[in-house]
Amino acid sequence: MPNIHRVIVAKFSVFFLGLFYVTVTQASDISLSKADSLFAEKQYTDALVIYERMLRDEGSYSPAMLLKMAFISEGMGDFAKSTTYLSKYYDHNPNPKVITKIRSLTGQTTLYGYEVSDGEKFLKFLLDVKMELSAFLTFFVLVLIIFAVAYPRKRKVFYAPALVCLTLALACNNLLNAPETAIVTGSPTLIMDSPTAAGNLIRRVEVGHRVKIESSVDKWYEVEWNNRKAYIRKDNLSKI
Repeated sequence: MPNIHRVIVAKFSVFFLGLFYVTVTQASDISLSKADSLFAEKQYTDALVIYERMLRDEGSYSPAMLLKMAFISEGMGDFAKSTTYLSKYYDHNPNPKVITKIRSLTGQTTLYGYEVSDGEKFLKFLLDVKMELSAFLTFFVLVLIIFAVAYPRKRKVFYAPALVCLTLALACNNLLNAPETAIVTGSPTLIMDSPTAAGNLIRRVEVGHRVKIESSVDKWYEVEWNNRKAYIRKDNLSKI
């Protein structure tokens, strides 16, 4: 017959771990609710401050939040920010209407960098649930450890699943990362074949195009442009 005290300790430990996770996730929900209330009351500037803090400090956002940020930024005349938020929203909802809106904001007829492959869509899905997935795996590892302590005779039964979950949690946190992208905000922006003004010009573009950042070289970003290596000055790009 299992030790009743160990069973009680295990159950209470699982309960308090779950309660802690709920408390942490609710903190972002409270900030979002406050910002949404300010937005509904047309206190747009105050709402944008909270939205931007959530996006910058917590990395948390929703597609609806991005649309509101784009709306506020456009109303303030900051078309560069509005374009950035719409581009980030496009990752979640690749709707042609979003591209049409970005074109109207930037005055462009064609935009580069908005094609989304099936592989990129799947990666985006995993990234959207990364925090929840990582939290669940970590929580499950702790539960297995608690049961291993509570039932020492069956300890080996919990080792394998705990190790698998721990490996997946570490991989989720360290390997599952979104490619770094940016919006062209300089007008005009020169795309060069080397990180120097003396290099060869690949193309001269206006604002609105989106590129993948591969690395940083002094005052330049190495980017991918039409499946080739290229360079753009950092002050002509805004990271998404």
